[in-house]
Amino acid sequence: MSDSSWSVYQSGEIHSDWRGRIQSGAESAGLSVEFLSPVTEQASSDDAGVEILGAEQNSFWHDHKGAKLNATRTRTLIERADIVVVRFGDKYRQWNAAFDAGYAAALGVPPSDPA
Repeated sequence: MSDSSWSVYQSGEIHSDWRGRIQSGAESAGLSVEFLSPVTEQASSDDAGVEILGAEQNSFWHDHKGAKLNATRTRTLIERADIVVVRFGDKYRQWNAAFDAGYAAALGVPPSDPA
């Protein structure tokens, strides 16, 4: 963590505005924070692999490409982060968020739950 700026990865549920509220609060407090997060728009996330690597006829390979690309992006951003904020929602299984929290802990990046 540098003295002048923090890098914060925001992981977890995508069905509320919690990321924006944290970002607005940091901005209001005058904090120098770079916010990082997964792609939170479902279709864009699902189609990322085929958009970059080419179309697939088989849905398995379509999903596989997207998952691999998103996993690489997530790993890279968590490794860059000074802190990882993970929010678990009530509505859906949160295996991605759980993985992100575990990966951050394994790297020694301090996790936090904003709830």
